[in-house]
Amino acid sequence: MKYVALLSGGKDSCFNLLHCDKNGHELVAAASLGPEPGKEELDSYLYQTVGQDAIEFVARALEVPLYRRVITGHAMELGSEYGSRDAKGGGGIAGDETEDLFALLSDVKSRHPDIQGVSVGAILSNYQRVRVEHVCRRLGLTPLCYLWNRDQGELLTEMIDAGLEAVLIKVAGIGLTTEHLGKPLAEMQPTLRKLNQLYGAHICGEGGEYESLTLNCPLFKYRIVLSEVETVIHSDNDFATVAFLRIKNAILEAKPSSEISFDLRIPPLLDDHSMPLRDAVAASQAGSTSSQIPRIVGPDHTEVLSTKVADNKKLDSWISVSNVERSVQTPIEEISIEDEVTECFHLLQASLSEHRLNISNCVNINIYISDIELFARINAVYSTFFGSSPPARACVAVDLPPPIRVRLDCVAFVECTRADRQALHVQGLSYWAPANIGPYSQAITAGERIFISGQIGLIPSRLVLPSPRSLAVETALASQHVLRVTEVLRNNSGLGWVGHTQLALYWLANVNDLPHVKTAYRSSEEFHTAPALYLVVKALPKDALFEKQVLLHTGRCEVTDEEEDGTLVVQHRQPAFQHNRRTYSDGAALDWVTSRFDTNDAGCAIICVKKGASPLLFEGIRDMKVLSPSLFSERNLSVRLFYIPSRAASFFSLAKQIFEDDEYPPTTPIPCRFISTNDVDDWDYVMCIIQS
Repeated sequence: MKYVALLSGGKDSCFNLLHCDKNGHELVAAASLGPEPGKEELDSYLYQTVGQDAIEFVARALEVPLYRRVITGHAMELGSEYGSRDAKGGGGIAGDETEDLFALLSDVKSRHPDIQGVSVGAILSNYQRVRVEHVCRRLGLTPLCYLWNRDQGELLTEMIDAGLEAVLIKVAGIGLTTEHLGKPLAEMQPTLRKLNQLYGAHICGEGGEYESLTLNCPLFKYRIVLSEVETVIHSDNDFATVAFLRIKNAILEAKPSSEISFDLRIPPLLDDHSMPLRDAVAASQAGSTSSQIPRIVGPDHTEVLSTKVADNKKLDSWISVSNVERSVQTPIEEISIEDEVTECFHLLQASLSEHRLNISNCVNINIYISDIELFARINAVYSTFFGSSPPARACVAVDLPPPIRVRLDCVAFVECTRADRQALHVQGLSYWAPANIGPYSQAITAGERIFISGQIGLIPSRLVLPSPRSLAVETALASQHVLRVTEVLRNNSGLGWVGHTQLALYWLANVNDLPHVKTAYRSSEEFHTAPALYLVVKALPKDALFEKQVLLHTGRCEVTDEEEDGTLVVQHRQPAFQHNRRTYSDGAALDWVTSRFDTNDAGCAIICVKKGASPLLFEGIRDMKVLSPSLFSERNLSVRLFYIPSRAASFFSLAKQIFEDDEYPPTTPIPCRFISTNDVDDWDYVMCIIQS
């Protein structure tokens, strides 16, 4: 795609251009924001303003037009989110410095209407990323952020090896002095690594330790030569000197064409943690025999379950809304898919309104559709209900009973402050994990629980599935995406939590792939410490072979400190894992797995059933009530019922025995083609319970 470069003149914004070029994008313009004339530096949260007196030389070296704008706004909104979560308030914040970027890129787009992308040199700053992505979303532009979340030590080495020449033009960190101003990166690399080891300083200056100016890179047609500079000391103290170089004069020197080529290291698609999973799937496929593949159950369009539509329940700060679908009247009225999605969201809003909440309070939505070909049309309507930081989401195609084409459920959270709900919504193309350009976040953290969106095996830099198709690579990629999302959430929290999987759902589009995925996961921690389900359904987004969805808990629990007069303190705990099974002579089976904290009610459980009409199962229910009494508490927030349509007629009679009365938690029925757990295949139905 054609793109505009956001230029600060520093090493990061210029190095990202090399990756844009490597990924096939075409640079057509540059854009930069800076202080008003006569003001050399501005205390901005968002922009690098030092070195603006040389930015013209950088654009001329690239031989692209430069568009500039003066920063007039201020940092009005300092939180981790920018803009409204409400779809009706999708604009920016008047007076905020972010709106200067919106005005600048609007001008660029009007002059270059074929621009589709924006190059951004962000490495670590969520503050910068969130605001740039907000502007890009409003303008229909794709952020190109190939440095995002890369290891800074590796990045600095790659910059130097690729032939990028940059010098320090500002110092503001411990161990850096005016003597380091003007020194090239290659010369400064040992010092920067040493400061990182001694004080934890960011090697690439992401903590504001230093700023740089690029004098040459392979995309430059000219080399910049600083002919006259002046050192300006802003403050001088024992802790850290703050000083910068004033660029008083510079010239451009033509470069031979041989210097324009470059060798650029691209991060490997799979990291060292994910390659063993890929190899395990591949090895299972290589050694498989078709006779061991389980039987697939075809779709049965006779709906055997009739649960309450848009049923809801509130427990403390949590609200669940289950089984949201259109109202079907007799005779059946034909409506467009757009109207059906809209009706579902109106029902969802009505349920949330009972608790004085709205759709923006949702932290996770699961959407089940009848045909994956409807996905784009459904998504277009879905997106109109959300603004910034939308909920996490999973979407799969299942055999819904006609005329239902959309069914969804959600979990919402009541916030005391805006910070109680944190979103990770990365929308830029990178090597890190897939951008969520659509209306959902990679993850939402609320009440110490982390809802991670369903992840398929997309190649992050291009948002395409591997070619040729590979179950092994897709499985490894999807799992890697989950791990990387979790890692960023952990690093951003500053709280040092570990993160414990409390529920893992593995969605598959082909039953023949099931034994290979299960074999590969046998060595994973999730296999032994969390309820896990393998669900074969009609289709997955983008025709993916595999999708992974997890619910985590930070492990941070409030407990009473007996030594401190009973005050509540936060401690790190691990959930207790329990697994029991009962099998019977007539082939019936009952299996239950739980993950629950002993200090609170945060838990997940699955109850698996074969031959639910068997009278022998009631003996198993009695055992279950003795061994796992927490399964029958009032803390059951919601149930997702995964079922084989032809076999689930016994669900309600058995559910009443389990929950002891006619009132069981809000339930969403989800028809599947095959259901498996870690060590048993072909369940009739499974109750997947979230407890709070």
